[in-house]
Amino acid sequence: MHRTVAAASFLMLAAILPLDAARTYAQEAAIHADEGRPHVRWEDAGQVVGQTAFVYGKVINTHELAKLSFINFDSNRPADFAGVVFEANRAKFPASLDEAYLGKVVRMRGVVSTFKGKPQMVLADPDQIEVIDAMPELEPLTPRTQGAQRAKDGELVIAAFNVLNMFDNVDDPYHNDEGTPAKPRKQLTALAQAIKTVDADVLAMEEVENRGYLQRFVEVFLPDMGYEEVVLYEGNDGRGIDVCLLSRVPVGPVTSYRHVTFEGPQGEPRRFNRDILAVTLLPEGGKPIEAWVVHLKSNSGGREAAEPIRLAEAKQLRKMLDEELAAEPDDEIVVLGDFNDVWGSPTLNTIVGSGETALWSAATELGPNLPDTYNQGEFHSMIDFLLCSPALAKRHVSGSTHILPGSPEETGSDHNPVWATFRVK
Repeated sequence: MHRTVAAASFLMLAAILPLDAARTYAQEAAIHADEGRPHVRWEDAGQVVGQTAFVYGKVINTHELAKLSFINFDSNRPADFAGVVFEANRAKFPASLDEAYLGKVVRMRGVVSTFKGKPQMVLADPDQIEVIDAMPELEPLTPRTQGAQRAKDGELVIAAFNVLNMFDNVDDPYHNDEGTPAKPRKQLTALAQAIKTVDADVLAMEEVENRGYLQRFVEVFLPDMGYEEVVLYEGNDGRGIDVCLLSRVPVGPVTSYRHVTFEGPQGEPRRFNRDILAVTLLPEGGKPIEAWVVHLKSNSGGREAAEPIRLAEAKQLRKMLDEELAAEPDDEIVVLGDFNDVWGSPTLNTIVGSGETALWSAATELGPNLPDTYNQGEFHSMIDFLLCSPALAKRHVSGSTHILPGSPEETGSDHNPVWATFRVK
């Protein structure tokens, strides 16, 4: 169910839902359905394979073949691009495709896929194809290469940013998202500006509702930032907030630890409240770097109840690190994100560890009085970190650790991003 509903539907929802939850259904989308979608000529459809796009061209013939119908823009066989209608949907379309489309300029909307190496668009509904008066002037596609040169030159900026409830306005029936309003457009705009200021090659994020909305955020607000890799696996959080990662550098294997079971504070079996997402980064000319994105148990419900759970998560996280570093002591790992606890706490001490495999915090160079990464109310403190394995700590560029101060109004979040630069060659 979409939260933009007719008044009658809203009244029905109000009768069966708590008032605050019902209100969330009435929110308008902060990102509109077709905002930021690429618009291309049919000859350029190969540039947007895998994306929802608008494709324009003049239809020169149509063709019926067995259980398929084709709307073609050239006479090649196979066509260099075609609209394809499967038999199951053919009755929805005009009986004569020639009469409807032949010789006319059309605009198609849908996902551009490929068949035998040629781009195509499968049309399931006639609303996906519209006859227009003439070919429009189309802007060139926005290049998505910003920052790529920095990695090639041997440096990589890695950042962590809890982005505060990046929720869409669609009810997910499998999560308790009704009580969390969609992130306002104003906050999304401020958030995007903060991300541009940080200008990270690799950005770990927390509190994102789903991969699809994160992808749309990148397409609409960050189209020129070069974030080709969008990594998000569904985690364990009841509201649906997940950890994720954007990257300009190629991504290799990704491991989710959401199903790992470990001993809780009372000896009961537990899982991570969200997930530990381990993403292998493959910078050109450098060794692989593993980014372990975390969002540990918050103090919601009181620290007395939360800290033992968070400590249990910390012990399991340290156990996983010990297992890897014992086998491969030279692995370059950064554990980053929202730890929901401060430096020197039992949680952080457990994760950092001791001895030859102890992690090093990039914030160490900021001095003993650490700046805040949580920026609200009486709880101002640093709870977001970049913790590096010994091998990666050696690659940290001195003086490169930074924190961008802000607020939900200024930077779109109640957390401040933290970032640092590492040599990759």
